Amino acid sequence: MPFRVKLRILVFILSLIFCVSEFSLAAPCYGTKLPKRNKFFANFESYSLFKRYLEDSHGTMRNQQQFYGMSYGIFDWFSIDLKAGGGNIKQHPYTSDEVVYPSSFAGGYGLRLKFLDKNNWRMVFGFQHISVHPKSVELGTIKNQAILDDWQTSLLVSYDIKEFSPYLGTRWSRVDYIHTVNGEKKRRMSDFTKDIGFIYGINIPLGKKFWLNLEGQAFDSDAFAGSINYSF
Repeated sequence: MPFRVKLRILVFILSLIFCVSEFSLAAPCYGTKLPKRNKFFANFESYSLFKRYLEDSHGTMRNQQQFYGMSYGIFDWFSIDLKAGGGNIKQHPYTSDEVVYPSSFAGGYGLRLKFLDKNNWRMVFGFQHISVHPKSVELGTIKNQAILDDWQTSLLVSYDIKEFSPYLGTRWSRVDYIHTVNGEKKRRMSDFTKDIGFIYGINIPLGKKFWLNLEGQAFDSDAFAGSINYSF
């Protein structure tokens, strides 16, 4: 498909994302390996957010997630990603002790669009979103509920070295902490001065159809992801 058509599709996708972002509040970027048209990837993924600063001195947040996911190739250059699993939230206000919300349901979705695939180079745009809904906790007589919304857009570039695919990139991301105390809900957004991040990762072959993906994230948040992937 011509580059101009792909660019128009990207503009449409970006417009759609920003239109619905307030309601559809991603985390690992998966790298630049996409399934071919009408093919699937499956994976088991673990993602750890070690630290993310919240706005207006509301403290920091961290969490850990595990997912089973699938990717489907609509075209050779365009795929959708879906995942389901569980995750927790640990939120630390500056003025009090950390609040730990035990693991419960988490899910996510995303899409990836490949712009370049030539001479071992690949470039991929991605949008990813994760929403985590842990169990509520009671602190004294006060019931606390929380939701983590983690979403991002990213641009990655990789270069194949034999069968290995290291990649680098950048992303714009936001993590929201939605805190409900005795029925009163407040949304605490991540610090907007730290919304731009750096991504580094690699795909490592484990066999003909299996590979390992390792990915780190810095500047906007301290995070690391790992997944076992299978192509079928």
